Amino acid sequence: MKSQNKDKNLKLFGTLCGIGAAVCYGTNPLGARLYEEGMTPSNVLFWRFGLAWVFIAVVMLIRKEKLSVNKHEFAVLSALGLLFLASSFTLYASFKLMDVGVASTLLFVYPVLTAAIMAIFFKEKITWSTVVSIILSFIGVLLLYWTPGGDRLSAAGVVLVLVSALTYAIYIIVMNRAQLAMSSFKINFYVLIYCALGNLALSFATGQGIQIPAHASSWFYVVWLAVVPAILALVMMVYAAKYIGSTPTAIMGALEPLTAVLIGIFLFGEVFTLRLAFGIILIFSSVFIIAIYSNKKKSPTEKQTAL
Repeated sequence: MKSQNKDKNLKLFGTLCGIGAAVCYGTNPLGARLYEEGMTPSNVLFWRFGLAWVFIAVVMLIRKEKLSVNKHEFAVLSALGLLFLASSFTLYASFKLMDVGVASTLLFVYPVLTAAIMAIFFKEKITWSTVVSIILSFIGVLLLYWTPGGDRLSAAGVVLVLVSALTYAIYIIVMNRAQLAMSSFKINFYVLIYCALGNLALSFATGQGIQIPAHASSWFYVVWLAVVPAILALVMMVYAAKYIGSTPTAIMGALEPLTAVLIGIFLFGEVFTLRLAFGIILIFSSVFIIAIYSNKKKSPTEKQTAL
């Protein structure tokens, strides 16, 4: 009985982390504001991940965590770092070619990709709750961003977002399947190294060099990107994937575009329409269904790690 209560608590914790990670990651489009000052995607991401890595390093120093890893852990962490580097860069590059709302909408194909990969390669059963959640969330996202007679999308932008979605889906799956017995801070310490150094290398390889944010508002966005969609989202993503699984974690990403809509309404005075209201209801419904389902599944067997 005690073990069952503990498992339920872990499921609830994982569900809350999945919701929190999606909301935090949903603030990513704020980084496009830095493009107005002439900064490039690789530079924006270098500052974002570089600062995030510094914050994580300080936390690990305070916690006195060891940095040592074995060969298997190093291989997994390297894969995670490269996958997240690819996903974040292609998404931010797409922001230069299309509206960030449209890009965020297209990115939401990753729950479908996650479910498909798990079903094809890992023989995970696709349940009715998963199918219903995917359908509801997709309809909700389409309602959030759909407008009559929309502009023709950039083919290059679409390809970039699809690559971002695919690499993000694989990232979630690797995180779930690897079962790394270490804290989320240690995992992201290594993931962020790849992301920061990778974007630094891209900046110099393309002749851009390092661009320093010029204004206080620019630094605000850089710090926000480092703390909220980087550190908080990544840390919570680790626990969500660990305790509720890859597919439920991915489907909860429906809250990402919802976050973007709410930011527009409350911070930028965008009009709240009936269409938006209906889309929000559908998205919350999809998250509710998958959350209830994940808490009824068999208890997790993963080792618990300290935050």
